[in-house]
Amino acid sequence: MPAPGPLGPTAPAPQQPTPSIRPAVSASTEPVTPPAPVSAADVGLRRILGGPTGLGTSSLSLARALKPPAPDPHMAVAPDPAPAPEPDQVPPASSVSASPVSSSEGPVVPGLYHHPVPEPDPARVEEVSRRIKRWAEDEVQLYPEEWEGQFDGFSVGRYMVACHPDAPGIDHLMLATRLMVAENALDDCYCEDHGGSPIGLGGRILLAHTTLDHLHTTPEYAPEWEESLGSDAPRRAYRSAMDYFVRAATPSQSDRYRHDMARLHMGYLAEAAWAQTGYVPEVWEYLAMRQFNNFRPCPTITDTVGGYELPADLHALPKMQRAIALAGNAATIVNDLYSYTKELDSPGLHLNLPVVIARREQLSERDAYLKAVEVHNQLMHAFEAAAAEVAAECPLPSVLRFLRGVATWVDGNHDWHRTNTYRYSLPDFW
Repeated sequence: MPAPGPLGPTAPAPQQPTPSIRPAVSASTEPVTPPAPVSAADVGLRRILGGPTGLGTSSLSLARALKPPAPDPHMAVAPDPAPAPEPDQVPPASSVSASPVSSSEGPVVPGLYHHPVPEPDPARVEEVSRRIKRWAEDEVQLYPEEWEGQFDGFSVGRYMVACHPDAPGIDHLMLATRLMVAENALDDCYCEDHGGSPIGLGGRILLAHTTLDHLHTTPEYAPEWEESLGSDAPRRAYRSAMDYFVRAATPSQSDRYRHDMARLHMGYLAEAAWAQTGYVPEVWEYLAMRQFNNFRPCPTITDTVGGYELPADLHALPKMQRAIALAGNAATIVNDLYSYTKELDSPGLHLNLPVVIARREQLSERDAYLKAVEVHNQLMHAFEAAAAEVAAECPLPSVLRFLRGVATWVDGNHDWHRTNTYRYSLPDFW
């Protein structure tokens, strides 16, 4: 994935006052008054139904025409995954009152267009963190003891609870959490921090992908493939996480996820090819790569995690695909911005958007970083306009809920990057 990086966690992040919000595209550092506390669902819905702002965009606003959609009685609720899960020990999000705006530690990138999120339910964070660590250690033997601190510092429990506040319970949250950890295990072990290399990456990734999209071969060779699925930590994690997911998802949801993971893996290979040849891409080429080496697999499972399904024909609509792509692109550039100093400290040239802009457009590090913030903001505005257009043309309950879920995931992803001070710190450009 856009690789948050070394494997990820469990411990909730410390709490401090909310940073100021800067809704404009510019890199101004003047603070504005934060909005009144609202639920994550309300934030996402208001953004989507409100549409874009500015001259000539009022026709895209649905806020005056539609109310938040009522639950669709025909939307299926995904069953809990087998083997028999532990009973949920905390109430579903719908029974929890709206939380105050997040007050956890971490500064916002100045000038970054974003939306604050409610503080993730601490009971859910604690339980997801406990279960994912037990899964990592006991079910898939994901990491050696010396990596435990990095796993905890990833704070994946807080991450997934913030991104999926409408999940019916812990078992649904765990679907996303296992997949997130498995994706980052592969990125770390095959591509980056823990022995990764661009050399031979294509072969490793292809074989790992067969844990998601199974090999169908002859009886003579099938046992060797089956044995290979447990040969390293990434494949063990992929296989287990996908087994849980397909038992809870519909066939079309599972196939959607496989397709998005193939996109992700293709992006990994493009970046690896550039690393091998020392090529610094043009900015547009880098953004093309990042549309594939991207968080997209995460928000596109928001309906499975929410216990319903966006039908395949609606998911495949070109305008829906554009909205999803823009959401993934914006979320991924957030990763570039917050991980910038971390990547500068790593050996060799690590491509991210500020670095590519600086090299290709002959800008200073500071000016390139500020331009990358502007690129992110333009992507966010484009996503919100595209989502509003889909909602206007197809205001079905499942469509509106899915768009709200994607928008909430984007917001939760930003909040995790902002608050994960164990991993990230901002450059001193202001």
